[in-house]
Amino acid sequence: MKEILAHLFEYKAFTRKEAYDILINITEGKYDTHQVAAFMTAYGMRSIRVEELAGFRDAMYDLCKKLDLSAYRLIDLCGTGGDGKNTFNISTLASFVVAGAGYQVAKHGNIGVSSGCGSSNVMEYLGYSFTNDEGEIRRQLDEANICFLHAPLFHPAMKTVAPIRRALGVKTFFNMLGPLTNPANPQFQSVGVFSLELARLYAYLYQHTNKQYAILHALDGYDEISLTGDFKVIDNKGEHYYTVAQLGFEAIHPETISGGDTVDEAGKIFMDILNGEGNDIQQNVVLSNAAMAIKTFNPDRTFADCYYEAEESLLGKKALSSFKKLIN
Repeated sequence: MKEILAHLFEYKAFTRKEAYDILINITEGKYDTHQVAAFMTAYGMRSIRVEELAGFRDAMYDLCKKLDLSAYRLIDLCGTGGDGKNTFNISTLASFVVAGAGYQVAKHGNIGVSSGCGSSNVMEYLGYSFTNDEGEIRRQLDEANICFLHAPLFHPAMKTVAPIRRALGVKTFFNMLGPLTNPANPQFQSVGVFSLELARLYAYLYQHTNKQYAILHALDGYDEISLTGDFKVIDNKGEHYYTVAQLGFEAIHPETISGGDTVDEAGKIFMDILNGEGNDIQQNVVLSNAAMAIKTFNPDRTFADCYYEAEESLLGKKALSSFKKLIN
């Protein structure tokens, strides 16, 4: 690891194979935890190269417990996290809206590391029992149109770095890997990222797959459509610039999409929105992200048409029904 750190300190890049081997060795506990913390910190102070991201992704995916859900047309709505904005659980709520609209969702999630309450935190708080049993996951998809894949159950090798990530409490390159390493390998992907540079790296990687994708980045730093300002979407057709006004809204203040300070507050916001009792701003943000995911399935449809479909799911309590079926 000393040589690896020296390599980083000299601003040198790793090849795809070198990145692959480093991550394998980290997860197998071959390095001292202090060295791993130094490696993760140093990586946070430089830009990741596409070859390095590909190598880390390959290693994570090779080590994970995979699911054969090829009979389903799945989408994952998953953000990198790490934007430091502490919003409520937008992508998780949007996932239930998409499921309620009749699409099948394999939501990949984890506990919050650099935010107050990650998707796994709120799902567990609301009564969901994590599982990696493929039969149970298929049953969830059949009955609720959605399954929730709690990352630690599918990436057991990551338990080596979990305490280090928690201790650091800031985003690391592991944030970048979550949306790339869904164990169900869904054909469709709506993913939010915390920087435009990372969005373009993701696009390069996705171009070499058969996925239908939409990569979202708000230009003021959110890893989702926040409606606080303009945003970019990179999909199979190219890079697109959207203004909030184009979507038919006015820009909102960041405080209006806060997720609160505790899991209790996050859970209340979550259920209020699912029950149709969220405020207009909260609903608009959730529906905008759900609409973009629906548009990923239907790229030739307008955003407005997809938004109306999402709205019918949320206000018609179809999203709530999917949630209840999954929990029960």
